[in-house]
Amino acid sequence: MADFDAKNIRNIVVMGHSGCGKTTLVEQILSHSGAIPKPGSVDEGNTVSDFNPDEIERKISINSSVCNFAYQGVKVNIIDTPGYSDFVGEVLAGLDVADSAIVVINATGGVETGTNQAFKFLKERNLPFAVFVNKMDKEHADFSKCMDDLGKFLGKNCVVLGYPVGRESSFKGVVNLLTKDGLDSLQGQEKERVLKESQALVEGVAESDDTLLEKYLETGELSSDEVKGAFAKSIREGKIIPVIAGAASSAIGVKDLLELMNRMPSAEDVGPKKAKSGRDESDVEISPAKDAPFAAHVFKTISDPYVGQITIFRIYSGALKANSSFYNVTKGAREKISQLSTIEGKQLKSVESLNAGDIGCVTKLKNTSTCDSLGEEKNPIVFPPIVLPEPVMSFSVKPKSRSDEDKISSALHKLTAEDLAFKAERDSQTKELIVSGMGDLHLNTSIKRLKARYGVGVDIGTPKVAYKETITGKGDAQYRHKKQSGGAGQFAEVWLRIEPMERGSGFEFVDEVVGGAIPAQFVMSCEKGIKKALEQGIIAGYQVVDVRTTVYDGKTHPVDSKDIAFQIAARNAFKEAFNKAKPVLLEPIMEVEFTISEEHMGGVTGSLNSRRGRVLGMEPGAGLQILRAQVPLEEMYKYVNELKSITAGRGTYTMHFSHYEQVPANIAQNIIQKAKDSKVEEKEE
Repeated sequence: MADFDAKNIRNIVVMGHSGCGKTTLVEQILSHSGAIPKPGSVDEGNTVSDFNPDEIERKISINSSVCNFAYQGVKVNIIDTPGYSDFVGEVLAGLDVADSAIVVINATGGVETGTNQAFKFLKERNLPFAVFVNKMDKEHADFSKCMDDLGKFLGKNCVVLGYPVGRESSFKGVVNLLTKDGLDSLQGQEKERVLKESQALVEGVAESDDTLLEKYLETGELSSDEVKGAFAKSIREGKIIPVIAGAASSAIGVKDLLELMNRMPSAEDVGPKKAKSGRDESDVEISPAKDAPFAAHVFKTISDPYVGQITIFRIYSGALKANSSFYNVTKGAREKISQLSTIEGKQLKSVESLNAGDIGCVTKLKNTSTCDSLGEEKNPIVFPPIVLPEPVMSFSVKPKSRSDEDKISSALHKLTAEDLAFKAERDSQTKELIVSGMGDLHLNTSIKRLKARYGVGVDIGTPKVAYKETITGKGDAQYRHKKQSGGAGQFAEVWLRIEPMERGSGFEFVDEVVGGAIPAQFVMSCEKGIKKALEQGIIAGYQVVDVRTTVYDGKTHPVDSKDIAFQIAARNAFKEAFNKAKPVLLEPIMEVEFTISEEHMGGVTGSLNSRRGRVLGMEPGAGLQILRAQVPLEEMYKYVNELKSITAGRGTYTMHFSHYEQVPANIAQNIIQKAKDSKVEEKEE
């Protein structure tokens, strides 16, 4: 494939609700464009996009995949994304490098939760897009209902480009309202309806050009050439959102979609990319000129068992040649490359060079990972990172054997490099290894990959909540530590008081010792001992926070006083004072945003109330509601499954940490008792 300039490159992300037929549609597009000999089948497991064993087994897309083809002098890079909300990280990474989108909807279901999420992402990024109404040949397919739904969500800018001829089993083609192909096959009311839709298309196009709009308002019509000439501009400016009816399984509407893709905004049309200078962090804008300094952004990494690491990037400026090198701005390291490729699913095709606006890949880089900025050392450019929602579900994992324990760190590192939404970290407080992701399916898929790819077996469980301990009153204590065991003894006496501090302020140590009752070096020992007590916890073994401790008096022995003695005395004095100061447990509270339909609002709010949640507010949408609430983390660990049950799998949520809050007394008592029982069991073992 020859080099393409930015004006002849299209980067299009394909999005939609799970099961709407995105992968089948991409297969037909690749086949009709000549990129592959014939379309593969999801059922047979031989599609270009779904090439991972777990995707073939489940018959769903789990990863985004990049494909490309050339059609009528234009190169199109397609990013086929998963429909399940569990894999939203793949969608967001694809959106980061796309210039436009095709949203696929199921003609039998209309605008579903995944569709609405796609619209939300596109509006946030101001990306132009079109809609393909798929499965028009299926029972209960209803194009009119789909257009009504789209009108509610997208407004009057949503216009028909490919009108269906027939429906369900009688669906046999589409009328292209831009070229008027197929119009002669219609008669009567159907033809009148199509002409009305055609007029709406002309009106939308006219709004993109003042001269055309003036003519249209005066004469009530535009020539076919005038409409075609301004069509691409009207999409780019968001004046119209074209809709094509079709059936991917029988390739109906695919040719119309191919021609539409060529009219979608080019890499040149979208304008400069905002970034920052690697020298002084000043704002810069990068234009897609191939003779400019090289600048690219890595948006995806694939760990291939045969090829090794495949690094996929979009070039925003300049050009890259095979057998050359570039500078990794993020890591501050130079990388050499031999082979430069384009990618089609998992197949790499060698090329000599790639220009600004294009998507390519290289293999076996030593220092480069997803989100890294690539460029020139003399002119470093840093692109903004891909922003992902916080994980909504976590598991604790334990290696099954010593062999698994040796391999797990490396395996988890590879998985997190490939999937930005999958997190793995060791909780410093609970000492557990925690994996987090966007849902049950996401985490189970990742854990299955640990075993299938890297031979690492793990046992999974619900993570321990990182509670904290604090006080609500004041306490005072004195403690004498005296130890005589023959030879040098230990002696220290410490007097201290504690009081609560504002939430989130941490710990403060105050030295009010006067007259040298405790020498300065031993006051430091007191602080060290108290900090040890903070880490170990007092009432349930959790970290102590938001406490001010004042050491104000004590006694020493000229021979037996030493560092360890004052650490022990201070730690025990702190424990006694803490227990006198009305200790309580604190728990992490999450701020959660739900996207649900109105009909499920009652079920979700009732469920949240039973889980100690507080509803903060609601924001109405077109058939959907945004509900915001604060919920204890303990109650959210497996809530994703309950939400799916309440909303028939259509509700989604995102969440992030908000603050710590006091645990109700009855629940706190259970947590403290479990901690005591656990300590007893550890001693018995």
